[in-house]
Amino acid sequence: MPGGTQKIVVRVSRSYSVYVGAGLVARCGSWLRKEDNRRRLFVISSPRVWRHTARALHRGLARAGIPYDTLLMDDPEEKKSLATVEHLARRLVRRGADRTSRLMAVGGGVVGDVVGFLAASFMRGVDYFQVPTTLVAQIDSAIGGKTGVNLPEGKNLVGAFHHPRFVLVDPTLLGSLPSREFQAGLYELIKYAVIGDRGLFVFLERRLEAVKRREPAAVAHVLGRAIRQKARIVAADEREQGLRQVLNFGHTFGHALEALTRYRGFRHGEAVGWGMLMATRLAERLQRVSASDARRIAALVHAAGSLPALPQISAGRVVGQMQADKKRQGGALVLVLPRTIGRVEVTASVPRAALQATLQEFLQR
Repeated sequence: MPGGTQKIVVRVSRSYSVYVGAGLVARCGSWLRKEDNRRRLFVISSPRVWRHTARALHRGLARAGIPYDTLLMDDPEEKKSLATVEHLARRLVRRGADRTSRLMAVGGGVVGDVVGFLAASFMRGVDYFQVPTTLVAQIDSAIGGKTGVNLPEGKNLVGAFHHPRFVLVDPTLLGSLPSREFQAGLYELIKYAVIGDRGLFVFLERRLEAVKRREPAAVAHVLGRAIRQKARIVAADEREQGLRQVLNFGHTFGHALEALTRYRGFRHGEAVGWGMLMATRLAERLQRVSASDARRIAALVHAAGSLPALPQISAGRVVGQMQADKKRQGGALVLVLPRTIGRVEVTASVPRAALQATLQEFLQR
């Protein structure tokens, strides 16, 4: 293992490793070579990401003698659709891809989710690799095998569980990330602290500014902690039947906000930021979390940066959109609420009046 590289194993039905270290993209060929470099490789990215990663990736693949084809796709959230999957699949067919071909997703959460679902469905399933380039993708969406696309009716309603062969997390890729994109990832980072890592929460309270400045040591520390926690949760609940639902803290509210703004009003992490604030306030209203812990959670979310303004919509519309959430159980909404810093509960028994009142509190500001 190259010096400074962390190896984190995700122990599932087909286990794989997440490698974390500076400069891994330029050495990507060494991992692919272990996976059989005689099979055709298709690298899928977005034009914006490809401008920043093409040279290093090409160098890494060329050193290992691995040829590849490149397919580019647009990566705003509204492109996370069945139409995009069909478009890419047809391009693969025209280029001669078959069931032995391999895909590599190089990009943020949209590219990773689309390519993962494409890999799960193309020729009834082909191997793929994840090279996440955003903070959200590096700590969350690229790990765990959840792939999928959105429908007009809601987020991630069509998808499959399909694990990558490996994930390469290169912190240096975050250097070129726009400030808003990096900030969006901080909300997902805070999520990990609230749901199961009190030590990470305290670290962020003390060192968030260093992370925001993208200081290498601080970034490497939080990446390792978040990814290890994600790997533990996925290993314990691969198919999201129980424990893994804690990862949805802030997401039921957040997904509703994204859908109601047609995936144009918020970055995913920003919607999760608002969702965590709403879930925390709801938990406080229901006396599930202390007022002091609720204040600390809200303060850390706000310290990550300014969130976009909420849309002019009614609480009823948000509740209606939440009903389309795929995590419903017997028609009841499933919400993740904090109990204390480092521990949450998954519940389907939230009084509608409390939910409505909490939403009105935010939407009428």
